[in-house]
Amino acid sequence: MSGNDPQAQNKNAQHSLPLISHLLELRDRLLRIVAIVMVLFLSLVYFANDIYQYLAIPLTSQLPEGSSMIATGVATPFFTPIKLTIVLSIFIAIPAILYQVWAFIAPGLYKQEKRLIAPLVISSALLFYLGMAFAYFVVFPLAFSFFTSTAPEGVTIATDISSYLDFVLKLFFAFGLAFEIPIATLVLCWTGATTPKKLKEKRPYIVVAAFVFGMLLTPPDVISQTLLAVPMLLLFEIGLLFARFYVPQTENKIEQES
Repeated sequence: MSGNDPQAQNKNAQHSLPLISHLLELRDRLLRIVAIVMVLFLSLVYFANDIYQYLAIPLTSQLPEGSSMIATGVATPFFTPIKLTIVLSIFIAIPAILYQVWAFIAPGLYKQEKRLIAPLVISSALLFYLGMAFAYFVVFPLAFSFFTSTAPEGVTIATDISSYLDFVLKLFFAFGLAFEIPIATLVLCWTGATTPKKLKEKRPYIVVAAFVFGMLLTPPDVISQTLLAVPMLLLFEIGLLFARFYVPQTENKIEQES
């Protein structure tokens, strides 16, 4: 019977071994990621309050004289800077995280795929950081200046430190993802899901989608929505410009002939 066949048992064992080895490698790489984040956190936690003060500069510099941020919870002054330090450790570890992901999937890729994906992995980390920097140095000063200047007369502005952290982290994440649009455009064209020509034809819909996403990902104010939508459109055009280099040669010839 096949249940007692040694050859069948050996074949099943050979099939299960690669799966087990992949799972073990995945576990090891996840543990490395956790270890890297923990080392960064332990290195930064001593400066947690200083890091929060630096993050709060775009708001505190716009507050009226005599105003300050507040903490409404008993443990908020302690846990809020710690939460920021954990998130910052993850953000700093993004290149290492992407490297671990790359090292895990690289053995299963062809040589040409490795050549194409490696620059994408590096640029995706740089673009994410660029999106965060754009939010901190451009969006925050404009948005907070607008918010503080439109406060009704007699209203004292005193923002809770926990609410402020949630607000800026949401914007950091939104702008970091938005700046990944060139990578997404290149990947879509490289995989054959679409072509630069088709994307150009759908440009009007993409303009509408950019403002819709800007509305969904940012607070309900026109400044933040516009400052997210406009860079998204510019980054889409940049991705469209470079996408032709990632289009398979056969599809590229078809587009040129048409």
